Amino acid sequence: MLPDSVRDAIGELLESSPDPVEDIDRSLTWLRVVFSALPIDLLQGILDFGRHADTAGVALVRNLPVDPELPMTPVNGEPSPLKRTFVAEGVLLGLSQLLGEPVGITTEKAGRLVHDVVPVSTGATSQTNQSSAAFLNFHSDIVFDEFGRFDLPNPDFLVLNCLRQDRNREAVTYYADARDVVGDLPADVEQTLRTPQFRLNAPGSYVRDHAGGAAVLSDPIAIISGPPSAPGIVVSANGVVGLTVEADTALAQLQRSCRAVAHEVRLERGTALLINNRKGLHARSQFLAQHDGHDRWLQRTYLRRSLWDIRYRSAADSRRVH
Repeated sequence: MLPDSVRDAIGELLESSPDPVEDIDRSLTWLRVVFSALPIDLLQGILDFGRHADTAGVALVRNLPVDPELPMTPVNGEPSPLKRTFVAEGVLLGLSQLLGEPVGITTEKAGRLVHDVVPVSTGATSQTNQSSAAFLNFHSDIVFDEFGRFDLPNPDFLVLNCLRQDRNREAVTYYADARDVVGDLPADVEQTLRTPQFRLNAPGSYVRDHAGGAAVLSDPIAIISGPPSAPGIVVSANGVVGLTVEADTALAQLQRSCRAVAHEVRLERGTALLINNRKGLHARSQFLAQHDGHDRWLQRTYLRRSLWDIRYRSAADSRRVH
């Protein structure tokens, strides 16, 4: 939790700053200086969260600066043209640059570095960030890749900053650490999940906007990988196809184990959630959305520890969009 004095000092600087995305590399450099004002223990905690294999896979930061005035929640998933200050964006990117490099994906939110995550009426029951009327299953945020490995170019981290809580305060975000999941799984199920018997469906945004609604499946991969002390895990929100009956059974057990071990949080204004996208899976409960400008509003970034190993995906006109 930020002390009030630090929150106010950072907020004053951010309130008078322009949209940080306009000159992103310059902004990230400036935000590194601004966020050096964090108490040393908190700053080290965030840095350690990002750089060590044995740390927790999720962290909550409280009492963050907020915009003095907030326009209506956008109803279409696009940035609000009525937002006059950029405190939330500065907070989001200030925390993000402590963990890695913000990256945009051309097929996700049009390549933007800051994603507005809001309920959209046409996606209310989908397994996407537009949903509200459905439980968003435990998943990783994955990236379509023409080479067939949707897990490899994934973001390493996500940051979610809450601008407006849902009106009934019922939306719950869950995180299931892979270490806890593995501990809950029967040994034979874990072994199945460690074999390449699964194909990830591409993200819902890609399927919707680029594939005419048809499934786009990855090459066969394993769901769990790595040593028992630090397993990696990947599941696509938009569906996973098991290649055998045994694989389908294991997928069902995986979701049950995630629910059994998950931590939960209700994000509220002035809080941000840091998520390791490789150490665990996250989910979200259903919640009431009325699409009237007063619904839940989060902003999100995708982060990579390094952009080097996805350089083959780089867009011609941007260092950060892939």
